[in-house]
Amino acid sequence: MQNDNKERLIRLGDHVIHNFRTGLDYEMVDLLSFSLALSEDGELKNALVSEDEAKGYYILSNISKRFKKYTHLKSLRLQVMTPDFFIFARSWDEGFEGMPMWWFRDDLDTLTRSPDPKVGMETGRLLTFKATVPIRSGYKIVGYLEVIKFIDEFAIKLRERGIELFALMDERYLEQAELMRDFPRIDSFVVTNQNFNNQLLPKVKMLDWKRFGIQGYAYKDDILYVDEPMYNGAGKLIGKYLLAISEDRLKQFEKETESLSFFTQFSDDDIKKVVTAWENPYGSFKNQHDKDLIALLPKLEKEDKKHLELEAKSILRTYSKEELIDMVLDNKHREKKVGKIR
Repeated sequence: MQNDNKERLIRLGDHVIHNFRTGLDYEMVDLLSFSLALSEDGELKNALVSEDEAKGYYILSNISKRFKKYTHLKSLRLQVMTPDFFIFARSWDEGFEGMPMWWFRDDLDTLTRSPDPKVGMETGRLLTFKATVPIRSGYKIVGYLEVIKFIDEFAIKLRERGIELFALMDERYLEQAELMRDFPRIDSFVVTNQNFNNQLLPKVKMLDWKRFGIQGYAYKDDILYVDEPMYNGAGKLIGKYLLAISEDRLKQFEKETESLSFFTQFSDDDIKKVVTAWENPYGSFKNQHDKDLIALLPKLEKEDKKHLELEAKSILRTYSKEELIDMVLDNKHREKKVGKIR
């Protein structure tokens, strides 16, 4: 009987981790696709080339406000760096122009070796999802755009499904992560998501962490704990994700047969559509503004849609019949990009 329960917990733990990885991949893909599209913004390029930092801040701030208002990206931050990794402009704060980033951002070294876009969970003064994309003028790299998102939003999605997340960064990164030095500790890790479950924290600390690290799961007081390695964009191990699921929720998981990844509010088809957006930032749209606006509509709640539908209709009226047909064909037949997100 004991072996049967052990096998059940291992099976359920594997199921949870599989879905967690799918949800994590979506977070990365979503962030990277948005970054790639935004890096083609003509106004932003012009501001960077002309070294107009005030205009850069104005553009980034307005984009950030718009996406916070109309999408699920509520903690979105945008940042542009010069080719030598000094801050050019930020969406959330002025006055940091010219500040060097390279001294506390180890992940930026990869960009000096390869200019390819990258995305991952990255250390810095805070631990955040970061997508970094080169901004090009012709063949020349004139800067880098970063789209930044806190992990707390992902933790909320998990909680809505009955999962508690502790995003644990290895404490050795605290030297540069100065804003996290007062965050709670568990074993040799720092809890980086600020919306963790306070009532559960003492129980997590009481786990046999040596045994848990070997087995990858633990079951105590009707709660299943599973962990998943945390890698940065370069594939370097920087911590772990700890998931806690109550027995009641485990029983519900056993009954569920939904095709929806239960860690995201999006279906598998939605994820594929985001991946295809890597191929061409604009598709058949005339500019980034038009594409962003139309792409937002399916993601909005009914009430929110009313605010944008009139503007969307007025935009579509400016397109010819042939252009509208091209959009439809572009969405249905664009070649899918193949690749692994880490």
